[in-house]
Amino acid sequence: MATMKIGVFDSGLGGLVIAHALVSKMPQYDYVYLGDTARAPYGDKSKPAILANTMQGMEVLFKKDCKLVIVACNSASADALRKIQQEFIPAHWPDRKALGVLIPSAEAAVRDGKRVGVICTQATADSGAFNREINKLSNSVQVFHKSAPMLVENIEKGEQKEAHKNLSRYLSDLTAQGIDTLILGCTHYPLLKNKISELVGKGVNVISQDEIIPAKLQDYLARHSEIVGDLSTSASIEFYVSKITPTSQRLANKLFGQSVELEQIVIDGQYGG
Repeated sequence: MATMKIGVFDSGLGGLVIAHALVSKMPQYDYVYLGDTARAPYGDKSKPAILANTMQGMEVLFKKDCKLVIVACNSASADALRKIQQEFIPAHWPDRKALGVLIPSAEAAVRDGKRVGVICTQATADSGAFNREINKLSNSVQVFHKSAPMLVENIEKGEQKEAHKNLSRYLSDLTAQGIDTLILGCTHYPLLKNKISELVGKGVNVISQDEIIPAKLQDYLARHSEIVGDLSTSASIEFYVSKITPTSQRLANKLFGQSVELEQIVIDGQYGG
């Protein structure tokens, strides 16, 4: 009997946007969401800290019988995913899989784009990961990063006016480069995609990860029937966070698009922090 689940890991609650998109596209599977809200955001942390925290989160999800985990955090996808796939999983959980959100975004960007902007956290910008992955796919595409350090805080606090003001400032630097494509390189940003589209104009293709990741996972599962065979199909979802704050429930409901029940869980282990 199939008993395994699909996990979604994020540094906080932004990944609920991805989780909701996955559940909407493939509602038959069982999901476990884990947000490391106690240590969020990851975007201003060092690479070793991001790696250690992400490994601890993966450990929690694997122990909760997740066969496959989507690393919804772009900072973790940029700074930790490769080591997790190549070292951590083979050494500790060789029958499990982990996928990120960064490569699918890069693939979507190079289909039509020649001047690609990326709005993201400082850690993702510093990693150069989007630039690296896009250049693997095409050497004719130019990439322009812009870190947006205040946006996650604005979104989590419900500061819409401040978010729009900061967005205008951040995006003006990218539109000045004549971009034709914009990647929303943080899972919080899809909540602002209508305003973002308005600010960059109709000539810029906006790539929002909640719109591309579900189809990518569906395609991946279609090519890996051995994983599908292990996945249970009770249409359930569990929500865990490492810290419940006064605003976390409200934000979780908004990000997921419906009422969710958050359960606090300790994330720790042998991998530092």
